[in-house]
Amino acid sequence: MLRSVNPVNNKTIATYEEHTPDEINAIIEDTAVAQVSWAETSLNERSRLMHNAALVLRENMDTYAHLITLEMGKPITQAKAEIEKCAKVCHFYAENASGFLANEPIKTEASNSYIAYRPLGIVLAVMPWNFPFWQVFRFAAPALMAGNAALLKHASNVTGSALAIEEVFHKAGFNPALFKVLKVPGKKAGELIGNQHIKAVTLTGSVGAGRAIASKAGSMLKKTVMELGGSDPYIVLEDANLEHAVKTCVTSRLINGGQSCIAAKRFIVVGKVKKAFEEAFTELMGSKIMDDPLFEHTDIGPQASIDLRDELHTQVMRSIEKGARCLLGGTVPEKAGAWYPPTVLTDVLHGMPAYHDELFGPVAAIIEARDEADAIRLANDSVFGLGAAVFTGNAEKGRLIAETALQAGCCFVNEYVQSDPRLPFGGIGDSGYGRELSYLGIREFTNIKTVYVK
Repeated sequence: MLRSVNPVNNKTIATYEEHTPDEINAIIEDTAVAQVSWAETSLNERSRLMHNAALVLRENMDTYAHLITLEMGKPITQAKAEIEKCAKVCHFYAENASGFLANEPIKTEASNSYIAYRPLGIVLAVMPWNFPFWQVFRFAAPALMAGNAALLKHASNVTGSALAIEEVFHKAGFNPALFKVLKVPGKKAGELIGNQHIKAVTLTGSVGAGRAIASKAGSMLKKTVMELGGSDPYIVLEDANLEHAVKTCVTSRLINGGQSCIAAKRFIVVGKVKKAFEEAFTELMGSKIMDDPLFEHTDIGPQASIDLRDELHTQVMRSIEKGARCLLGGTVPEKAGAWYPPTVLTDVLHGMPAYHDELFGPVAAIIEARDEADAIRLANDSVFGLGAAVFTGNAEKGRLIAETALQAGCCFVNEYVQSDPRLPFGGIGDSGYGRELSYLGIREFTNIKTVYVK
């Protein structure tokens, strides 16, 4: 039995019967049949249906956003923004897939030689709860436009969102078998990979889940894309505009209640501006409103579940025990639900959980650097490599640091790290491999085929 729980009060929203093995096999068989004809469907028709999906999302924005907020606690304004972003990615691939997938002529001794991009078949997606619509559409829009079919194993606590996404594609006019939800718990996700019809797997989630799924898929030589955790460093140099840096850093740290792989986690500040930064940063963090996520004025809702909240609090307490100072928050509210306040830790050092771990919640770790070189060293002192940012008054210096010095897949200057359909998204190290979005994302799940005609 799968269960959705409202993190505001820890009450059950709905329960869902798991699919039986026979039901799963039947779903996959139907999807495999549908994919064969879909692969030969014109890009114009695929585009028409994907534009329809965007319209369905916008027409039902309030309903879908409300569901997101109930299931995982995201403030309603952010939930609506998530639905809008999903609509944009549908439009983006509907408009650009034909160019991204066009044959590429390559000059050789042949009379005709080129690269063709053909679909692989069924892509299985194992997706997390933190962006229950966006994470799915980020893979599904390009995968479907490339001629693949999609199966979704979503996080159990957002099963309602998973079924709503299935509804979006059905309402848009897609063959119902082309996008299907498999209602199984996370521990059974690996079992799905062995089905002969599943040709590739994409996962967004924890490092542990990524290793387990990648290992299973690798043993069967099936293509994978892994978007895993992050402990994104934000460097603040002496010449940074502090007001802008503070505002941007707080915004990034508290997006989605801090429950984002690309949220700012570690704030590495050069010593000369550390005191001014942490004072302004703490003040702004403390001004944010923690309240019912269905209220429009709410900045931060509850964490997604009590167990995740408690894990976060343990990381905070262990960091304090090792010498970190807590400037704000750090206490569990005495009320029902998975609440945790905006929290600021400073004097964070190597060996503390706040230095090394991914803090998946509204907890900021301030780390002092001696100078620019030391700040870069500290930023790269991590097993993760998803996003990073640098704040400086010298944009050219920032660009060089972002391009050549920071070891991450997404590096931003004077802005917080965010995904954009036009740009590739993904990481290195324990943050995973492969790329989503842009033209690279749609090609990840294609057979990049050489065609050579003498």
